[in-house]
This record gives sequence, C-alpha cells and structure tokens, in this order.
Amino acid sequence: MKLSFFKRHCRSFENPIKYPSDIYSQILRFCKSDQLFPAIHLLNSPHFPTLTSSSNKPLLYACLLQTCTTVQSFSHGLQFHAHVIKSGLETDRFVGNSLLALYFKLGSDFRETRRVFDGLFVKDVISWTSMVSGYIKAGKPESSLEMVFEMLGLGVEPNGFTLSAVIKACSVLGKIRLGWCFHGVVVKRGFDSNRVISCALIDFYGRNWQLNEVCQLFDELPEPDAICWTSIISALTRNDLYEEALRFFHMMQRNHGLSPDGFTFGTVLAACGNLGRLRQGKQVHARVVISGLCGNVVVESSLVDMYGKCGLVAESQRVFDRMSIKNSVSWSALLGVYCHNKEYESVIRIFREMDEIDLYCFGTILRACAGLAAVRQGKEVHCQYVRRGGWRDVIVESALVDLYAKCGCIDFAYRIFVQMSNRNLITWNSMIFGFAQNGRGGEALSIFDEMIKEGIKPDYISFIGVLFASSHTGLVEQGRKYMTLMTEEYGIKPGIEHYNCMVDLLGRAGLLEEAENLIESADFRDESSVWAVLLGACSTSTSSSTAERIARKMIELAPDYHMSYVLLANVYRSVGRWNDAIKVRKLMKDRGVKKTTGMSWVETSCLDVVDMGMP
Repeated sequence: MKLSFFKRHCRSFENPIKYPSDIYSQILRFCKSDQLFPAIHLLNSPHFPTLTSSSNKPLLYACLLQTCTTVQSFSHGLQFHAHVIKSGLETDRFVGNSLLALYFKLGSDFRETRRVFDGLFVKDVISWTSMVSGYIKAGKPESSLEMVFEMLGLGVEPNGFTLSAVIKACSVLGKIRLGWCFHGVVVKRGFDSNRVISCALIDFYGRNWQLNEVCQLFDELPEPDAICWTSIISALTRNDLYEEALRFFHMMQRNHGLSPDGFTFGTVLAACGNLGRLRQGKQVHARVVISGLCGNVVVESSLVDMYGKCGLVAESQRVFDRMSIKNSVSWSALLGVYCHNKEYESVIRIFREMDEIDLYCFGTILRACAGLAAVRQGKEVHCQYVRRGGWRDVIVESALVDLYAKCGCIDFAYRIFVQMSNRNLITWNSMIFGFAQNGRGGEALSIFDEMIKEGIKPDYISFIGVLFASSHTGLVEQGRKYMTLMTEEYGIKPGIEHYNCMVDLLGRAGLLEEAENLIESADFRDESSVWAVLLGACSTSTSSSTAERIARKMIELAPDYHMSYVLLANVYRSVGRWNDAIKVRKLMKDRGVKKTTGMSWVETSCLDVVDMGMP
C-alpha cells in the first residue's frame, strides 16, 4: 500500500533511513517517539510488505492514529481514517477508540465525533468515557450525564476516568445530590485514593460551597501532588477564603517543595486581586517571570485582573498590551478591569473595537451599561447577545435583570427573571434590589421569601436588599425580623450598609431614639455615614433636642459635611433661637464649608453621558 499524499514530507530528510528486518517494529518505534513523518516515510517505502493478510494491521493503524493525535495532525489522521474504512478495520476496537480520540481531541465539530462514536462496532468503557468527557469539553454537561446513564443501562462499568468526568459534569451543573451518589460509587469501587478523582471531587464540593468535604478530601490524600494543591487553592478562592488560599500556596512550596504551574499562579493572583494585596501580587508576578510563564495566557490574563482589582488600570493595560497571545479570557479580563474601576465608557469603547466577542464578555458589558443607566445601549447589547446564539447563560441573564431594574424597566427585568431556567444568588439579589429601588418593596420581600423556599442561602448583599425594601415601605417589624434573622439564623455580621438601612427605617418611622441607640451599640458608632442617615430623618422631627444632638455629633465626626450645619441652623430657627442659627452659619463660613453641587445624568444620542451641575 502506498500513501502518495505523504511523500512530499519525506524530502526534508537528508539521511536515508536504514530499515531493520522487522519494519513493523520500526514504524511502531517511530510512533512511540511521536515521529509521524519518519513512520509515514517507512510506510511508503518499497521495503514495506503488503498488509493484506497481516495480523499487525489493526495495531499499526491504531498507533499511527494515536501519533496523529499526539502531534496534532488532524489532516493526516483524516487520511488514515479513509484507509481504515477502505481496509475494513473500523470493526476493530483499538482502531475505533484511536479514531474517536483523534476526533475528540482535534476535531472542531463535536457532531463529527458523535458520528464516529455511533459508527463504532464495539463500544467499550474507553469509547463511552471519551464521549462523556467530550460533551463536557463541548459545553454540554447535560448530554454528558445522559451518556453516562445510557452506558450504565447497557451494563458497561465505569472506570476512574469516567467517574472523574461525570463528577465534573455534576460540578458544572450544580447537581449536588447526584454528585454525592457518584462519590459513593468512587468509595465503593476503591477509587478514593485516585488523585485525578480526588481533584475532581475537591472541585465539585468547592463549586457547591461544601468546604468541610473539600478539606476532608484533601487531608485524606496520602501524598497530594501539585495538581491536588492547586485544586484546593482554587476551591478556597472560589469560596472567598483568599487568606486561606494564600496560606496553602505558601505551604505547598515551603513545606512540600512543590512548584506551582500556570493554573496555580492564576488562582493565587485572583486571591491577591480580591484582597487588594498589590505587594503580594507583585511578588507572585516576579515568581511568574522567574518560572518562565510570561507567555502563558491564563497567567497573564490573571495578572491583568489582579492589577485592575488593585486599582492599577494603566498597569493592567500595559500587561494586556504586552501579551503575545490574546484570547476571549484576556479580553474579558480587560473589560472587567475597566468595569470594576467604574470606567464604564471605556468598557463600551473596547467592546466596539473588538473583532470577535465571546459570549462571556456580554455580562461585563451589560454591567457597564447598568452602571451608566444607559438602557438604549443595554438593549443593543442584549440584541447582539441573542443574535450570537446566547441563551440560558445565568451570568448574562443576571446582568440583564440588573440592567433593566437599574434603568427603571422593572417589569421587563421580572419577565427575564421568570423565564430563567437557572438562577443563582446574584440573580435573586438583582431582582430583590430591582423591586426595592423601584418602589415595590412588598414584591422585593416576596422574592426574598421565595428564594429561601427554593433553598438558596441569602448572603450579606441579600439582607441589604430586604432591609432597603423594608425601609422604603415603612415595614418596621419586618425590618427588625430580617435583622435578627441575618445575625441569629445565618450568622452574618451586620455591616454599615445594614445599619444604614435599619437607621433609615427607624428614622422614617419617627423612632429616632431607638435608631440612635442602635448606632451607639454598633461597631460603626464613629462612622459619619450612619449618623448622616439619622440626620436626614431629623429634618421632619418635632424633637428639636434630639435633632440638635445628632447634628452636633455629625459636625464633630464630619466637619466638612454641609448638611449638618444647615439642619442645625434650621432647628434653631424653628424654635426661635435666631442668634444660635446665625452662629452656626458663621461657623460654616469660617470653616469654608460649602454646599455640594447637585448632579444629574442626561443620556444623549451617542454613548456620552453628560453631567449637569445643579446649584
């Protein structure tokens, strides 16, 4: 048999190949060392015997196909596929699995891989595992699970790689109960010491906020390698335990002598960025340079993100500009930098300059539109997302809910929310805030209660939303209930935002003394912002002594805040203390305190948002 289409590659070999008596063994040796073209050269040589009745034929083709996969030569693999069909070797199990691996790893259209799988005469656990992994790689984890159940229904027993892949599918889909079941299968079949499966389980529990299981799995590993360490660092980072992630990163190197790879550095840089640790981030950057990973697109995208979260937008842009390879992750990171630093116009500008837009970029772009309250631009982005085939992406749809809610299109936001098949905590929080900010506090509280019933655990942000809604609807008892629920049932320590909402609620209801006592008992008693909220409520108070006391407290904490002086002067005038009112005005003038100019935004026909000073 001659493969004439390969002959042009053989001219580049200056020295002729000396053929041993066993040519088959020589070809297999070339394949084993990933030397595809010498193997083809030998296959085309006149010394090669006929293969018509050779028993080595299936093994030879399987090795050649595997070599094509290893050296990423899909075109040669396709031509070998044609010869496999011509030679009638598609019925061989090893040849079939080698073909499937070729299409799975190098093919651009997964439907072709599925056709190869469906055409296999013998489907063993390797064939099924390739398809289970392939569907995850193609972004279809539901189909991956369907393949597993079909495999089990046909009596094919899963191996370690199958279980690793199906746990990954459960992780992506958030199917906790099903993941538990497969964890049980792992233990029953004795795969619990398998590092690959352990890493998959750590990732699964990390993505689903089961940190006790994550730590237990890691502690039970006899000798965790660098990949296992990276898995737990990633799980801790994903659960916002950035300090712990950095501690594990240092332990991995100092105590165990393991070297981090690109994924480890990427995760650690994310932790540094979220903590705002610029100095540590720069140290990790130096380690990246020393490790020779400057051309790694994952690491460099993480550097862009880290510098942006630390407020160094220009440095992020410089790292991005120096990148030799830029992919959708890099562009998303750059968009995220400008969005995080509230440079929303720059986000839109970069978006319009991009040649190819990944679907994952749309969430950031929509957040920028929401930050500008630019509903028209947001609708344009929404239309582009739909035209590009975007559908059922929880991040983008949550951003759409947030956009329309912030732009006052609350009914449209709720329509998108209702139609979402998958909602995360961000989605629920966006809808709660949307109703609260648009004067529909009762519906905000109903959404919160519905979220609890669906088993979604509220967070710090969720309680800001319900307390804000309670405040603007005057539901004092409801506000008290949610404040207690947050601290006692969910163990969330109230922040200044919660106190601001609660003080505003009590102040609107005329309960100034209760509000003042609440502030005095809080850790934020010396924060001017919470007293400013109470000061605003004093403007309608009939108790001049309370208003005077709070205004003087505000002048003490924030001497440059003009409203403290204005309110105190008004209180004195209301009770006929004109001389005191004049003194306050004089004090304000002597200190150079001036009224802050009011601002409003007007959206023009172009993207620009015009600030109009309102004296």
